[in-house]
Amino acid sequence: MFTDTTPMTTTNPALPAAQAVFDAINSHDLSCLDSAVTSDFVDHGSPFPLPPGPDGYRQILTYVTQVLAIRYEKLDEFVTEDRIVIRAVAHGVAVAPIHGEQFAGRPYTMPTIHIYRTEGDRLAEHWGVRDELGVLQQIGALPTPSMPSAPTPGHDAPDSQR
Repeated sequence: MFTDTTPMTTTNPALPAAQAVFDAINSHDLSCLDSAVTSDFVDHGSPFPLPPGPDGYRQILTYVTQVLAIRYEKLDEFVTEDRIVIRAVAHGVAVAPIHGEQFAGRPYTMPTIHIYRTEGDRLAEHWGVRDELGVLQQIGALPTPSMPSAPTPGHDAPDSQR
């Protein structure tokens, strides 16, 4: 059992770069990317193939800001010597080419987790986890599941639950 109660303080010189990326998304000013990411930066969270480096990251973040009009609310930051994890909520509005014409204009919130691997004071890799299923449920493109009923005491569970 781990019993050390010494507070752990870890710093990461790339934390300002990660914070600048989120500020850049919210302001739609992506000019910080040249100094925030490495020349071989890879965004593993992109749904599209991208070239490495700031130009590739600029492509996906332009899509995020200009097409999806995402705005992030940061909730938590976790830092290790070579990783930065940011838990955030994306606020957006459904767009016809992505979500379907009948759902366009409907607002949504999407919990996200962003993991950055860092090199020095720059971001070297990004992995993103997004609740896209929840978005589809919020805008009405998919039904929200309901909780199945529990078996009544003294009765057998249906065959599918055995």
